[in-house]
Parts: sequence; C-alpha cells; structure tokens
Amino acid sequence: MFIQTEPTPNPASLKFLPGRDVLGDGTAQFGDAASAARSPLAARLFRIEGVTAVFLGSDFISVSKTDGADWQVLKPMVLGAIMDHYTAGEPILATESVGEAEAVADSPIASQIKELLDTRVRPAVAQDGGDIIFHDFRDGVVYLHMRGACHGCPSSTATLKHGIENLLRYYVPEVEAVEAVM
Repeated sequence: MFIQTEPTPNPASLKFLPGRDVLGDGTAQFGDAASAARSPLAARLFRIEGVTAVFLGSDFISVSKTDGADWQVLKPMVLGAIMDHYTAGEPILATESVGEAEAVADSPIASQIKELLDTRVRPAVAQDGGDIIFHDFRDGVVYLHMRGACHGCPSSTATLKHGIENLLRYYVPEVEAVEAVM
C-alpha cells in the first residue's frame, strides 16, 4: 500500500491519500479522542502524541497536529497507523451512518446555497483536505461549519470572505454575508 501526502493551506494539517476509499460518500470530523470512539481509524490516529484532530473525507484523511509537534516526526507515525488500519481490515466507522447531519432548510434560497456549496465550493476545499458544511441561512447571513484542514486554517477567513461570500452574493442576491460557526 502506497499512501501519498499533500500539504494543506493550514500548516497544522496534512492530507493523507491512501489510494482507496476512506468514506466514499460523506465526511466525519473528530476533534478529540473521545469523539473518535465510533471510528477505529480515527481512534488509532489519536493514540499518536501530537494529533489534535482527524477529518475523514471521501478518499483522504486530514490530520491536524499541535503547534509543538513536528511533521518530520509525526508523519511516519501517521502513515504507519493508516497502513496498520487498512492491513487489519477494520471498518473506517463502527456504525453505518456516514456523514454529519446537516441543518434541514426547506427555503428555496437555502437550497440554492447548498447546491452552490456542493457543486462549486466543497470539491475545491476537499482538495485542500477540508470541508465546508451548510449550517443555516437567516437574516441575509450564511452560517458554515469549517472542517478538516479548513478548521483553524490561517487563510480560512479570506476563503470565507473573499471566495465563498463573493460567489454566494453573486448567485444569490439575498446573501449579505458569510460567517463560520463552530
């Protein structure tokens, strides 16, 4: 098994590409070892000292580290943990539910926003090892969850304000602003 790595715009996150499906459809984010209990892979990665977050995408794994950890030391351990997981044949998620629950919004505006995010924004963000999930639209403001390498990335504010906000305002005149939510 050959696992490729790619840098992300977030220096605290690295993207790992195992060359096979991770989740296929959907995503899952784990911000600590306790939340990783439903994923044998994420739980294995959290056993590595210095790992602070794990994000599972369709065909990639983004791992975030503490400021004090060095990728030169951490990267071989993460690669080994991923390889051990796939070699053991364990499932990625212990449960059958894949993905995160998104806020249900029936308005045509919210549907249009979701469609734009799914077709134009999320594929580009996934290339950087992250994801952006629609949370809500109210009073002209779109609220989004930044996940994976996007969460905590120094350039995420610029991405939100200059990229996503401009795109949404262009196609959906009702959008006045875009804000990140935790």
